[in-house]
Amino acid sequence: MGTNPNQRPDSDKPSALDADCRPTAQNGPPADNRARTGAVCRFEAVRALGYPEITRLAGLQHGCVHREQFLAAGISRKAVARLVRVGRLRRLSRDVYVVDRPSLGPWGAEMAAVLHFRGDAVLSGRSAALVWGLTEDSSPVVEVTLVGRNAEPQPGIRIHRVQTLDRHDVRWKSGIPLTAPTRTLIDLAATVEPFELENAFVEARRRGLASDREIRAAIARAPKRQGATTLTQLLEAEADPQLTRSIYERKLIALVTAANLPTPLANAVVEGMEVDLYWPDRRLVVEFDSFTFHRDRRAFERDRERDQKLVAAGYRVIRITAWQLDREPFAVIARLAVTLR
Repeated sequence: MGTNPNQRPDSDKPSALDADCRPTAQNGPPADNRARTGAVCRFEAVRALGYPEITRLAGLQHGCVHREQFLAAGISRKAVARLVRVGRLRRLSRDVYVVDRPSLGPWGAEMAAVLHFRGDAVLSGRSAALVWGLTEDSSPVVEVTLVGRNAEPQPGIRIHRVQTLDRHDVRWKSGIPLTAPTRTLIDLAATVEPFELENAFVEARRRGLASDREIRAAIARAPKRQGATTLTQLLEAEADPQLTRSIYERKLIALVTAANLPTPLANAVVEGMEVDLYWPDRRLVVEFDSFTFHRDRRAFERDRERDQKLVAAGYRVIRITAWQLDREPFAVIARLAVTLR
């Protein structure tokens, strides 16, 4: 365990990696710069004795503390069991506890999953994509990549095993060790639908998290990974994927295409405002309503004001929700077809 995770950069720059993630065996870095079993990542060091130190660690680790950190702080196994009985601790797995809180907050489950493996695992797949902001689609199962060893299955954790992980493919974000955006895209390419991969791909480039050159370099480091070929094909496509804000926008475009309806522009600017989908010749705008982004009054009012401005300028506006696309996609496309005609 090592330096303060709050000091770890969130960028995808490899120059900051060596000080933040330890991708080496205990006796020094291997010649090929690949992570070996043990010490893939180091977590916060225990600096003092007593329960206040455990509280400090929990604050840095999204509420989670590993059993070894309790022992290093001078708190015995019997004392830990007593703290569980009185409700100060709640056991999440064999060795990880949540401290002084009834439930985990954002990224708590992700932190607990990687902490469970004591430095041999990083967050990966869809879970890493969620932390990087490459997808909005969360899952109750946390995905991790375990480096150089096996482990028993854990409830709520999906384990991917690799013998080595190149040091350039590991980062820290929000105090959590995870696969770099480029490696995350490779992993996603093996498991998600094409429209979701395209969305993550475009988001990574738009946010400056992964350039085409960096993506190609990541593929070269792991050419036999299942998603490497799919991601290469996406890079070499003649037309860039359209930028969409969510997988549901991509889902709607796929439905429009399957129904042989006119193809809309995605994220076009209309009357000075960026809209989700736009048919210029029909003067039709479709906005996607995600509950995630409309849980406060200001967002709700802002979107209604946008609609009013568009209608006043002579456009038709239709709002479609995630629930409608999931539960009644054919009804949605039928209503849209009528409107377009």
